[in-house]
Amino acid sequence: METEWSRLILKPRSAFLLVQCNECGHRQTVFDHAKTEVYCQVCGAILAKPRGGKAEILGKVVESYG
Repeated sequence: METEWSRLILKPRSAFLLVQCNECGHRQTVFDHAKTEVYCQVCGAILAKPRGGKAEILGKVVESYG
């Protein structure tokens, strides 16, 4: 049941994601509205590409924070 307060209080539409690299398996935190390409810190593979709003996540999303 949705209360009046839950409709009035804004909730964020974005979140941070724990993404696992498809190449090496390294896990890294990525913002789901990334404005630049996000690269794996270990092997350099692309984990996320900007798409004008939500980023295209190329790795495996393990967990969402938010």
